Amino acid sequence: MKIDLSVAVTEEIVNTLSNLGADKQIPPVAKFGHIGTHFDIMDKEFHLENTERTGKVFDVSHVKGRDIEATDIDAAKIAENDFVMFHTGCLKEKKYGSPEYFTAHPELSQALITYLVNKKVSLIGIDTAGIRKPAEHPQADRYCADHGIFVIENLNNLDILLQESKGRSFMVHTYPVNYLGLTGLPCRIVAEI
Repeated sequence: MKIDLSVAVTEEIVNTLSNLGADKQIPPVAKFGHIGTHFDIMDKEFHLENTERTGKVFDVSHVKGRDIEATDIDAAKIAENDFVMFHTGCLKEKKYGSPEYFTAHPELSQALITYLVNKKVSLIGIDTAGIRKPAEHPQADRYCADHGIFVIENLNNLDILLQESKGRSFMVHTYPVNYLGLTGLPCRIVAEI
């Protein structure tokens, strides 16, 4: 069974998000890199080994009003080079592209991010606009990228993946657009159970 974990990009989404950053004169091609399911490239190279990784998904939708901690998941299941995903429920609860979606989402604690870096996972995925809120978003992504880890934002259908995987590992296929010079790369992500 294959499950598409990518946000479907529609004309409405493109039109809504194309107005973001208009006051900062962000070129349209740069905005393109940050629409839908994507990762911030942080001047690093996405190695082809990352296109196929063992996936682990954790349900953290019960965590409200505080950061998500390592104690909220079965962290012992995480292994080196895993693609670790967090289902917060945010993408299903808030409309993708809305101001609330980008600013009022759950976030991983600094301790959990450091734990994942020390475990040497390859990819961290989440169904929100980032693993940290806007003020700390670039620093968190940079910290991970400097350790060879990419953060993939706006994952979709993690609720279905949780139900179908039943706590077991699965294969994840990740294919970013092969576009040089962008600060973010949209990608298609498919879980195979």
